[in-house]
Amino acid sequence: MERTFTFIKPDVVSRNLVGAVIARYEAEGLRVAALKRLHLSKVKAQGFYAVHRSRPFFDSLTAFMTEGPVVAMVLEGDSAMDKVRRINGATNPSEAAPGTIRKDFGTNIERNAVHGSDSLENAAKEIAHVFSELEIF
Repeated sequence: MERTFTFIKPDVVSRNLVGAVIARYEAEGLRVAALKRLHLSKVKAQGFYAVHRSRPFFDSLTAFMTEGPVVAMVLEGDSAMDKVRRINGATNPSEAAPGTIRKDFGTNIERNAVHGSDSLENAAKEIAHVFSELEIF
């Protein structure tokens, strides 16, 4: 059983689409092992996206991620990370395949609906950044 991490971003949370996003993951056989709604502080967002600190979009991304609540999840299942990445679609919604979360709910490359871990190593780090072991079932 593989675990991965995802955020449902503030714009999707504010549009009341959390259930629609979760339903897509569950329909593909993924199980929600942990879930919480939280409002990231600037420091927490900067720590989470520290890998992008030198990129030109870092400040706008961390500002966006602190605009409102996000929903963080640990998803698990066979090939969970690859499934989540397929379900999410390409990072840029305009390039994402029809029927993917980013195509259907994203508005641009930054406001692209969801974050999904890009490796199992990063998934473990991202999970630990947001959840304690006691919160994962």
